[in-house]
Amino acid sequence: MDKPVTPRAAAPGPRRRDRHGRGMRGPIAPPQVPLAASRADAFADLVQDSVERLERRWPQLADIDFLVLEVPRLDRPGQAWNDEAVPLGGTISAREGRPARVVVYRRPVEIRTKGRDERAALVHEIVVEQVAELLGLTPETVDPRYGEDQG
Repeated sequence: MDKPVTPRAAAPGPRRRDRHGRGMRGPIAPPQVPLAASRADAFADLVQDSVERLERRWPQLADIDFLVLEVPRLDRPGQAWNDEAVPLGGTISAREGRPARVVVYRRPVEIRTKGRDERAALVHEIVVEQVAELLGLTPETVDPRYGEDQG
């Protein structure tokens, strides 16, 4: 007569390996290192770096909100995209107690750039252009290095 085999009870304590023997699963790096930052966080840091660069020259930028949105949205229902390029950034004038806003659209910028340096240069260019529009100045006045090759 065959005796049924009972499964062995799992050992108490933390599991040392996953079921395929590849080791512990979990984050590769602690949250404070750049590797663990999401693409959205890294992009927001690029925008912040650009703003901080400009604030040294233009202290009034402290009164402007800088936002990162995924993609530009259509304002009115039924509005269709036209044949022009997708905007990379935009401005919203101050109104009703709200400060003026500069918006940078993350996904269109990411699609147009290959690496972090190229992305940082394009983000700075967009921020300079939008700040210039809000202040009624030329981009070259806002940042004398505007338009120079960054690489």
